[in-house]
Amino acid sequence: MIKAQIVGWAHSQFGKTEYEDTEQLMAAVAMPALEHAGVEAKDVDGIFVGIMNGGFFKQEFQAALVGMGSSDLAHTPSVRLENACATGSAAIYTAMDFIESGRGRIALVVGAEKMTAVPTAQVGDILLGGSYRKEEANVEGGFAGIFGRIAQHYFQRYGDRSEELAMIAAKNHANGVANPYAHMRKDFGFDFCNTVSEKNPLVAAPLRRTDCSLVSDGAAALVLADAETAASLQRAIAFRARQHVNDVFALSRRDMVAFDGPRRAWSAALAEAGVMLDDLSFVETHDCFTVAEMIEYEAMGLAKPGEGYKVVRDGTATKTGRLPVNPSGGLKSKGHPIGATGVSMHVISAMQLIGEAGDMQIPGANLAGVFNMGGAAVANYVSIMERAK
Repeated sequence: MIKAQIVGWAHSQFGKTEYEDTEQLMAAVAMPALEHAGVEAKDVDGIFVGIMNGGFFKQEFQAALVGMGSSDLAHTPSVRLENACATGSAAIYTAMDFIESGRGRIALVVGAEKMTAVPTAQVGDILLGGSYRKEEANVEGGFAGIFGRIAQHYFQRYGDRSEELAMIAAKNHANGVANPYAHMRKDFGFDFCNTVSEKNPLVAAPLRRTDCSLVSDGAAALVLADAETAASLQRAIAFRARQHVNDVFALSRRDMVAFDGPRRAWSAALAEAGVMLDDLSFVETHDCFTVAEMIEYEAMGLAKPGEGYKVVRDGTATKTGRLPVNPSGGLKSKGHPIGATGVSMHVISAMQLIGEAGDMQIPGANLAGVFNMGGAAVANYVSIMERAK
């Protein structure tokens, strides 16, 4: 059976960048990823682009922009994927399907987003496209308001966990100091994250600014090859498992704090990989908001429902804990350029597994868990990764 493996990658700086658009962002990582893999552009059989857009730019048909930024790729078949905040993972999994079906041997995946060129209020409305607008379009606070509502329901059921959300924010910002790609490389500390102030106002109660991921520009790319081709290259990261599980789009039609889709995805991935959660060296998870990370602890099986706060309280998820969560700083510190996020999470996990994560490195990391979700736990992707070469 053909299996796709990651053989190279590239990652831009996240934040407010000088790149004018996604064309320039993708050009900044596409060829460097091929160079890192030791693969020539003529050997690429397919390009898979992850860009949400949704109104950040009038330009659509963005799969064609890779060939504009890198002329050596102008004649290579290219398609664009969109699955809200899980757009990058959707592009990766589709590229893997392409290889594992036998249609190609080498694929280039590029994820990117340019978010800072539009006003903040407009960003909030664009991101609301990741919610069920028929019912949720008027939620105060934009997409942050969706997760503010989730946090309110969680607190009503299990008690106020604002302090633990601040601990998650502080943890991820402390980790992000070591990440050279991160948008915000600053350790804010618990007290700042836990206090509502002029610099840390409520964005969508009970969520404060430090509970929300950053609006960022950025791009990441990776190269996939079938295992036979990968064996001839310098490095290879294999997928022990990969699962994609959806849940009902509308929050009104499900228990919004149960995160049943993430739970199902994690359960299926661990079963496919034949491992337990404790076998993982670390997890990169989708902390678009701190409350999402806390509920994800419960969905992945680190805690029972309502007890996710214990994971951050007892230090389990810290960089030196039993299962480090977001040693990269997560979306909270690294930033969240929508289309790039899923690709970035896989790239940084591959760096950990190859022992090239620098100051982010988890010693002896040999098995990674990656969770990327689109919308409010609607499209849920879990990858279990290990070094193959």
